[in-house]
Amino acid sequence: MRQPLFGARIPRYRTKAGQFDGAVVSQLKRLHQAWPQLIESIQCAVEDVPPSDPLPWEDREVTRSRAFPAEHDQPARIVMYRRPLESIARDGVDLQLLIRDEMVARLSDISGKRPEEIDPDWGR
Repeated sequence: MRQPLFGARIPRYRTKAGQFDGAVVSQLKRLHQAWPQLIESIQCAVEDVPPSDPLPWEDREVTRSRAFPAEHDQPARIVMYRRPLESIARDGVDLQLLIRDEMVARLSDISGKRPEEIDPDWGR
């Protein structure tokens, strides 16, 4: 009789994509506590890779995240790209910091606030 080696509640059971999603949600919760009025009006999504056609103002480097301002009754959106961030992270802690910095940078783009205003630890 076969049975799973790991239970559903054991961390190893989560896929890399699931762990990445959890890290993004963790950062959103943390930022929501500090800036509830800013975060409530923003949608956040995770995709594996960015589209192959960069926007005209974006450089040709690999895009790690993207911010879309609110328009036409659509709320502002932030899209985090999992594979580019995972490819430059050295470990899980580094990935958390990269997600934090990208999230804060995109919030800065949308809100017009400096990243250091949103999170004093940004970039460290």
